[in-house]
Amino acid sequence: MTGRKIIHIDMDAFYASVEQRDNPELRGKPVAVGHAEERGVVAAASYEARRFGVRSAMSSQKAKRLCPQLVFIPGRMDVYKSVSRQIHEIFHEYTDVIEPISLDEAFLDVTENKPGILLAVDIAKEIKRKVRERLSLVASAGVSYNKFLAKIASDYRKPDGLCTIHPDQALEFIARLPIESFWGVGPVTAKKMHALGIHNGEQLRACSQAMLMREFGKVGGVYYDFARGIDLRPVEAVRVRKSVGCEHTLEKDINRQDQNLAYSADGIRFEKYDGNPILAEAPSDNNPADFRDPKVWQEDDGFRMVVGSRDKDGLGRVLLYSSRDLKQWDYVGAIAGAESVEHEGFM
Repeated sequence: MTGRKIIHIDMDAFYASVEQRDNPELRGKPVAVGHAEERGVVAAASYEARRFGVRSAMSSQKAKRLCPQLVFIPGRMDVYKSVSRQIHEIFHEYTDVIEPISLDEAFLDVTENKPGILLAVDIAKEIKRKVRERLSLVASAGVSYNKFLAKIASDYRKPDGLCTIHPDQALEFIARLPIESFWGVGPVTAKKMHALGIHNGEQLRACSQAMLMREFGKVGGVYYDFARGIDLRPVEAVRVRKSVGCEHTLEKDINRQDQNLAYSADGIRFEKYDGNPILAEAPSDNNPADFRDPKVWQEDDGFRMVVGSRDKDGLGRVLLYSSRDLKQWDYVGAIAGAESVEHEGFM
């Protein structure tokens, strides 16, 4: 299916860039969206902050050690959602076959597009220009014949990147690709790959399908295809479920001097102060969210939860939800092909 035309759009440092756009005093400064408190977590980091090593899902304390001049800004989820809708309005000028991955990231199938533009790269250029002119934000775009390569391409020249991977260039491009850049390969899988002598796409391509499936299960077959530039997944223009009911019945309280530790039935840990669940165990560098242990933390406007899952192809996804009352959880977005919230580009 090399005749398809797929674009992956990824907004650059989205939350932080919106804050810098709306507050000129923040422009050029290292900015983190999140809270600076002891148990705080960085939700997003500007590129100025990333130069110091600050990353999404990093503990605020570590971020401040890396960048003492870091400016923390509370998140404004309603604003980010509104800007995301404006971005999607631009997408719909070209196609309605849009698969949102998160608020700031989406796949577009422009094989057949509304303006009848022949080259997908020209559509990507127009989208980038309109995002900059209308919204004063910067997007990176990747163009290829499938989702795997379009995603790789959008990351390739960030920020403000535009990269096209043509079918006749794909195998050579993949051969040079570090194994950590493959969709679905996070830190744990990469470590196992290295132990097997697999460090790049060329070495992955040399492995048999049987060997990869023996070592990695069903997803090994996906790695086998990716190494050969094969990804038959369509861009699915489906409406994501907007909310998920999540009623937490706390099973027991453990009394300590000034707090109670309460454990919910589904394994999410809440810390209770004065009998109220106001904070839960947050993801950090030493304790990242993974598929076994959902994590919840508090923001000014409510709570956030990350929880892992796998799609039908066995690839990992980290899902992000928000809640005001710890009962009704609203879907925010997801990373496809991730093992933890440490995955670059979560926010």
